[in-house]
Amino acid sequence: MILIAHRGNINGPGEYENGQKYCQEAIDAGYNVEIDVWYTDTWWTGHDRPQFRVGPDFFLKKEVWCHAKNIKALKRLLDLGAHCFFHQNDNVTLTSKDYIWTYPTQPLTEKSICVLPELQKIDVDGCAGVCSDYIEKYEELK
Repeated sequence: MILIAHRGNINGPGEYENGQKYCQEAIDAGYNVEIDVWYTDTWWTGHDRPQFRVGPDFFLKKEVWCHAKNIKALKRLLDLGAHCFFHQNDNVTLTSKDYIWTYPTQPLTEKSICVLPELQKIDVDGCAGVCSDYIEKYEELK
């Protein structure tokens, strides 16, 4: 099972979530990371707004799942060959590597990434992966 640290969080939301160093610490701990990506005049990460400047090479790491926050970011991430997706209020969306990014409370499949299972209180057995702010709690599923 793929374990993805939501915005780099391992044991709950942190002050530097989405920051490159913070996300790299989660990768170094053995997790994949979901990171919110913006493109304006350059690359940024941050949930609600561009917050941390990041070089594009970081997005090419095999452990990084890029959540494009604007359409410019999605286009440029696809051009880079990064693993990425875009969604706003969708129940599911397909990532560029054919995983089904699944919004909380939606049904899961063997290709699904269960997002924030702590909000759903559901069985994650049988899905491809879990994306959580508390990903360390799912270590036994690895």
